[in-house]
Amino acid sequence: MLDDGRYGSVSELAAAEKPDRGYLGRILMLTQLAPDIVEAVLNGRQPAELGVHVLREGVPVEWGEQRKALRRQPRCP
Repeated sequence: MLDDGRYGSVSELAAAEKPDRGYLGRILMLTQLAPDIVEAVLNGRQPAELGVHVLREGVPVEWGEQRKALRRQPRCP
């Protein structure tokens, strides 16, 4: 809905769709994951303990830092 231009901001989206804004912000951070990390998750190569609950806690914005942080987990890029 943000990509389609239906809403101009996370605040507008949250007001219209009624999710908790903090939750919505944490979920939207997942869109900043490095493509190879997304691919690993989609292909089931991520560790079992690396679920949305872990990713929602936050990961670095910079892709290289994401890889370093997640490399400590087995089977991640």
